[in-house]
Amino acid sequence: MKVRDIIDDERLLGFEDEVNSVCKDSRLVKHGDIFFNLKNSEAHAREALNQGAVLVVGKDTFGLSRSLEVKDVRESFGKACANFYDNPAKKLKFIGITGTNGKTTCAHIISELLKYSGKKVATVGTMGVSYNGNVRDYSMTTPDADILQREFAGMVKSGVEYVVMEVSAHALDQKRVEGIHFDVGVLTNITQDHLDYFHTMENYKNTKLKFFSPRYIKSAVVCSDDESGLMLMKNCSVPAIFYGLRNPSEVFAVNIQESLNGMSFFCNALDNVVKVSTNLVGEYNVLNVLASLSVGVELGLNLEDMVKSLKFINPVEGRFNVINYQNKHIIIDFAHTPDGLKNVLETAKSLCHGRLFCVFGCGGNRDRDKRHKMGEIAEKYCDYVCLTNDNPRLEDEKEIVKDIEKGLKKSHLVEFDRYEAIRKMMSLAKADDVLVIAGKGGEKYQIIGTEKRDYNDFDAVYKVIQQNKTKVKEEYGD
Repeated sequence: MKVRDIIDDERLLGFEDEVNSVCKDSRLVKHGDIFFNLKNSEAHAREALNQGAVLVVGKDTFGLSRSLEVKDVRESFGKACANFYDNPAKKLKFIGITGTNGKTTCAHIISELLKYSGKKVATVGTMGVSYNGNVRDYSMTTPDADILQREFAGMVKSGVEYVVMEVSAHALDQKRVEGIHFDVGVLTNITQDHLDYFHTMENYKNTKLKFFSPRYIKSAVVCSDDESGLMLMKNCSVPAIFYGLRNPSEVFAVNIQESLNGMSFFCNALDNVVKVSTNLVGEYNVLNVLASLSVGVELGLNLEDMVKSLKFINPVEGRFNVINYQNKHIIIDFAHTPDGLKNVLETAKSLCHGRLFCVFGCGGNRDRDKRHKMGEIAEKYCDYVCLTNDNPRLEDEKEIVKDIEKGLKKSHLVEFDRYEAIRKMMSLAKADDVLVIAGKGGEKYQIIGTEKRDYNDFDAVYKVIQQNKTKVKEEYGD
């Protein structure tokens, strides 16, 4: 493949070089690569050329030979990656889900509905890239264009028909999804998160909302309960189905019955009424189910068949997973935003027959403004709160806790060792009590400093249970 096959630009008429790869890291450039200078660094450009790059693409050429100046480097990079892999996205059908909360659960439900209908499906998101029984974990919810297009090419070869994909605000801002035209785009909600990157809620919201245009999607599924969803109801530029519980919608639910083991409700989907039973819990998961059914309807799936398959779909790992132990309930959830924590604690409180406990922390080097808000929410719903570490990264763990404590007025426990925090709260909880462990969900690590240490909330809970069993045996025998 030649340079002109990858970058369609008349300034490259004389470039007949064969291209081996498209690269964004100057340290990894090999002879025959095109290097995209995303950081606009002269040093990186020179390094890439010295290592054999046939072309450097960037915002500035720095007067270097074999350099091409473009207005938007990230957009060019996305398109070049698509071209390099022969535009595999054109051979697949895409469902893209964006929103602060609910992306992973919606992606999970939609992919399962498609599988039950006989489709071959791949998923891309927080849980990695998954298809053909294989999962590859990447550090970003929506990987960069080079990874995405390589994965899409593999999906095409393996016969995948549908790709269900989480589309993060970072991915939209950094144009990682260039070269993809989604058949359906979903908006779950827009609440506070990632202000360390976007600085203002307006920037964050506008970045997500730009997904809902003909440039990116053919049709939309939008939550009418969300303020931003209501905005789209008035001015969405693509055909849309609206779902919700509180505002007029084409897909809605009534008579919701729930327990810690699941829930049921009646769903009206475009005037077709069906009874839904699911293993998922919480009003926010009613919305996730409504969003998924709306996508299925838009894709032409049979509503009755989808309802039957919903009975067999279990929660995503780390999304309101309930562990029953000694007549008390331990809930592990990924909730790490004010809205996410409120949803989980509100649901747990409504289903709790005893006291409500919570263990949580906030990530370091991330949005500080949400910390005190999460403290206020935890204190509002919980009888006992324990603050602990949740990926403190390079921040002082004590300063993170101080920020959370600005929202707390009552006494609470602080235990920086997350395992110890869980152990202590499990020992305090009695029969009928509920303990919510929030923030990490199914994550397999704890980031302290620059070190990624093995850690998992599920493992911590099971370790406490096992230690308690051992202690009982030692004291009372078998």
